[in-house]
Amino acid sequence: MTAAMAAAKGDSIMAPGNFVKDPISAISFGMALMFGTAGLPHILMRFFTVPDAKEARKSVGWATVWIGYFYILTFIIGFGAITFVLTDPTFLDAKGVLKGGGNMAAIHLANAVGGNIFLGFISAVAFATILAVVAGLTLSGASAVSHDLYATVFKKGNADSASELRVSRITTIVLGIIAVVLGIAFEKQNIAFMVSLAFAIAASANFPVLFMSVLWKDCTTKGAVIGGFLGLISSVVLTVVSPSVWEVTLGNPKGSAWFPYTSPCLFSMTIGFVGIWLFSILDRSANAQQERLDFAAQLIRSETGIGASGASGH
Repeated sequence: MTAAMAAAKGDSIMAPGNFVKDPISAISFGMALMFGTAGLPHILMRFFTVPDAKEARKSVGWATVWIGYFYILTFIIGFGAITFVLTDPTFLDAKGVLKGGGNMAAIHLANAVGGNIFLGFISAVAFATILAVVAGLTLSGASAVSHDLYATVFKKGNADSASELRVSRITTIVLGIIAVVLGIAFEKQNIAFMVSLAFAIAASANFPVLFMSVLWKDCTTKGAVIGGFLGLISSVVLTVVSPSVWEVTLGNPKGSAWFPYTSPCLFSMTIGFVGIWLFSILDRSANAQQERLDFAAQLIRSETGIGASGASGH
């Protein structure tokens, strides 16, 4: 009640609909946060940092616990910031706007609750978290390009370690430049919303491949690759032509966005799933037939860990 009294919108902050206005966007936004978490590259990387299947399950379990804890904290931090920060002129500029913008709410809240000591602690945690996420995403991206694309696809498994390492370093630099450019372009955007867009891409490109390859016996490599690319392309394109990017970030006239909804996940994830299903069904190659025959053994390994107890070389 204190937060509702302090907020400019009053009791309406306790009801859904202030951040995402229409039901389609709300459903799509929720799907992105729920399924996108399972498709984040730096979450999936946990499977490559464990010695056996038992530890992999434990690692994912702990990741799930802490991710759930973070989601629970978000509304507590939000209402706390309204109550302790927005009511204190120390944290507001001459126009009554939060110093540093809305993305600084949690940092100011730490200062309001615990003073400089807690402010320093939360700032260090925020820096460490950003560094860990950036490092994880950079490593996963560089590994995907150097090992999966360069060594496996382009060199057909004949690339030497020196050239693979060189490609990995180049990829890291390129990814860093792209990240800096996008960071400058989206500087004024709400961080929470930007995260939801990244989750939408993960839910559309990675999650359908992960889900179908583990649980559907007719999934083939060709179907997974094509469906994953369709989910990736559609999520990125729909994000760019949505009002939040097309109008707010790129400065186009209001109402000119080609895609009317805030989050593309509901549509792009569906495209990903349908693409995997369709192109797997149409795949009649010898490799596809063998992959269907191998599914039973794969299912046993994924559900029980039998036959997958040792770490693979990578």
